[in-house]
Amino acid sequence: MVKEKPNSTRVYDPDGFRRRAACICVRSEAETEVLLVTSSRRPELWIVPGGGVEPDEESSVTAVREVLEEAGVIGELGRCLGVFENSEHMHRTEVFVMTVTKELEEWEDSRSISRKRQWFSVDDALIQLALHKPTQRHYLQKLRHSRNSNSTTTPTTTSSQSPTSATSTAAAATTS
Repeated sequence: MVKEKPNSTRVYDPDGFRRRAACICVRSEAETEVLLVTSSRRPELWIVPGGGVEPDEESSVTAVREVLEEAGVIGELGRCLGVFENSEHMHRTEVFVMTVTKELEEWEDSRSISRKRQWFSVDDALIQLALHKPTQRHYLQKLRHSRNSNSTTTPTTTSSQSPTSATSTAAAATTS
């Protein structure tokens, strides 16, 4: 299902959840530092870059597009961490890992809304996300778990209430 909204088109899955995609941007394959951006609504707080899937757009493409718009970075898109469900806001976000290869000096959101980006250790990022986007902490916890187990399993849906299995498969893409 597709729903029009001023300046954007929202796409919903068959269960009525808004489809989103995001990237955990890492500085290196060690995955010890992650990039967060300031919230558009509360610029003193930090979030994981991501946004809504557009009609006929793959989640991996959305993730790369949103990271460029919100964080001004380009990189190599790697594994999918899974689909994370937020029942309160009725959205499901497919989250990927991106190894950043280039940081732009200026980017769309830095010009239009003065958005900032900053590298954090995973521990510090968990603290920052707890202040504003506690559900996004699950992304980083999954990053740690998948890195430690070297898992290449099918993504799962994670909810703050209870996990369920997902039907989506991991997608990989590379940007240049």
